Amino acid sequence: MTKQDKPKGGSKVAKWTRRSFLATAGLLGGGLALGLTLSPNRLKMVGAAQASEGALNTWVRITPDNRVTVVFPHSEMGQGAGTGLAQMLAEELEADWDLVEIEQAPVTEDYTNSDLGRGYIVGEGANIPAFMYPMLDFAFLQIAGGVVGQMTGGSTAIRLTGHHGMRRAGAAAREMLVQAAAEEWGVDADSIVARKSMVLHEGSGRSATFGELATKAAEYTPNLKPRLKDSAEYTIVGHSKPRLDLPQKVNGTAQFGMDVRVPGMVFAAIALPPIRDAQATSVDDSAVSGRAGVGRVVNLGDVVAVTAESYWAAKRALDDLQIDWHGGRTNLTSALVRQTHENDLATKEREVMDDAGDVDAAFASGTVVEAEMAVPYLAHATMEPMNCTISVTDDGAEVWVGHQNMMFARNAVAETLGLAPEAVTMHPQYLGGGFGRRGDFDWVTLAARIGGELRQPVKVVWSREMDMTNGLYRPAILARMVGSVEDGRITGLRSHYIDASSGMPDSERPFAFQYDVPTRDIARVKCPSPIPVGTWRAVDFTQMGFFHETLMDEMAQAAGADELAFRLAHTSDPRIRTVLERLGAEADWGKDLPDGTAQGLAMVKSFEAIVAQVVQARIGSDGGVRVEEVTSVVDCGRLINPNAGHAQVTGSVIFGLTSALYGEITLDGGAIQQVNFPDYEMMRLAEAPAQKVVFIESDEAPGGLGEPAVPPVTPALTNAIFRATGTRIRELPIGKHGFHGV
Repeated sequence: MTKQDKPKGGSKVAKWTRRSFLATAGLLGGGLALGLTLSPNRLKMVGAAQASEGALNTWVRITPDNRVTVVFPHSEMGQGAGTGLAQMLAEELEADWDLVEIEQAPVTEDYTNSDLGRGYIVGEGANIPAFMYPMLDFAFLQIAGGVVGQMTGGSTAIRLTGHHGMRRAGAAAREMLVQAAAEEWGVDADSIVARKSMVLHEGSGRSATFGELATKAAEYTPNLKPRLKDSAEYTIVGHSKPRLDLPQKVNGTAQFGMDVRVPGMVFAAIALPPIRDAQATSVDDSAVSGRAGVGRVVNLGDVVAVTAESYWAAKRALDDLQIDWHGGRTNLTSALVRQTHENDLATKEREVMDDAGDVDAAFASGTVVEAEMAVPYLAHATMEPMNCTISVTDDGAEVWVGHQNMMFARNAVAETLGLAPEAVTMHPQYLGGGFGRRGDFDWVTLAARIGGELRQPVKVVWSREMDMTNGLYRPAILARMVGSVEDGRITGLRSHYIDASSGMPDSERPFAFQYDVPTRDIARVKCPSPIPVGTWRAVDFTQMGFFHETLMDEMAQAAGADELAFRLAHTSDPRIRTVLERLGAEADWGKDLPDGTAQGLAMVKSFEAIVAQVVQARIGSDGGVRVEEVTSVVDCGRLINPNAGHAQVTGSVIFGLTSALYGEITLDGGAIQQVNFPDYEMMRLAEAPAQKVVFIESDEAPGGLGEPAVPPVTPALTNAIFRATGTRIRELPIGKHGFHGV
């Protein structure tokens, strides 16, 4: 792993790699604990010791009552990752789905998500001899500890952890159970089958439950390269199973970070600088001194906190403080950021990302289309406010939080407090929305600082205003695009863009133009953002998807071609062609529509999934935009849970439309101008369009699904607006061009 491979920007959540499972076994409560390890000594090092203490150290646990618990190294934030991973493991295990439960992995090195790295770099490793697997897996475990931890992001859970890890864990466990039965019954293992959490010897009629065999099965060494089922044998994967996290969320027993209550806990409301980098030089707390229920006022310079018996009491006291903020970058404005981008694109050295042929020669003939395009800063605006509960003592710290990388959050707390990571105990909670924001560490380390000062349990809560004005944002980006068209074909493409270091690895190739272009020049200019940026759902694909698919429409117009036919004419990828052709049929592309109503389309491949969308929008004479229908055709490879996949796509469409219609964070005088939902609007239920989602049946390896439907919906909308009005939108949100959502 080279230095440039490390995550950039304010978050490590977007560093995507994969690792492999090695199975280990150990006794746990009279049951079977299975996991994947990366060295021959892994079970000996951690299995027996942790099992004797009752601690988990594996990905699947089978107890004597025949219950199967799938332990997964990801966070659950509504995407259904735990259920999908459990389906993949249970399929290979031959478990009875009605007996399957899920559990988020403990935050220890034993549960580092090494499958991310192994899958990402070497895939299935079909040509790797079995004897090399222990060394390979151990190597990726070591790498994963430093660059992945327990990351949830980049649409990696199913496509990497599941495909390259959970399947293998389940298959290895199945083999161990069969082996245990074969020895106990004195028969050949090949004569035994596993089915619905039972092991059966059809010749003699003998049978046993997984739970009955678990203790003996734990004595065997897991096979690191077990036989995996053919998809034709699947009975769990590919079927819509109810999400295993939903019952708790329906009956109210699910615990989110905001629900945490710890004995002796106080609440802390915080004030952060109204201007970037300002400091609180003094705090007048006379108005709240002695107020019932109010505790301490803590001034750490870049944050002022007030504690109280309830958050409401703390927030009211905070509002009554007189805080003197001084300094800060008062010259920061959105106009300055834009001017910096324009100057840097014109004058700074560019780094070539992809090139072929002589672009200048291609531009010498035919029709040349030039466009400057821009997207603004965007906030995450998660529904659950940012919060972290922490108790700091002389011996260590305990943290209750919902985070997208619990292991790295632990490490960040430890570093902040000067502790060893092992001295920090993490208690994972459900996440009320993440979108990348809960992969950052600023809100966790701030809680650690306040907790370290108080030395009593404290829940630190960010108000909506504090997170909106002091968050980590999707970066504002500028791009200059040029395309040339001759005889109906694209002859050249140039894309020069600002890279503000949002944390996305180059290996995912968000910059790549996804159509067949023989001559191209794609280059970036690095221009770090003056305000903190981090990962935002679909990351750089949201920017590049808008730029590229807008230019494709402009080039189709220049060629006098139908937009769908033009795209089909410029791709030889059979999967992309299938998606586009199906989209045309499902959306009835080109159908007659009333005046002022039009369709627009776009296609983006991201996270190993292809999503093409048609947006049908009606534009009123006053500029009001009503999105009537959105049709999405998706090739995400093998679909694990159709209902969950449908939910991911429809949710992504609403997320993407919200940003296109309304999303913009602006700066003036060093201060963020948007402070809450009245001036950072969300798409409301009454505005939501009808949606149609179609999945292409595929036996390809699964791709991501939590993010790929976000990028294309924005250019599909703006392309529809152009077809209806003749106004080309090259900068977002659409309000900059006189349009608005209705």
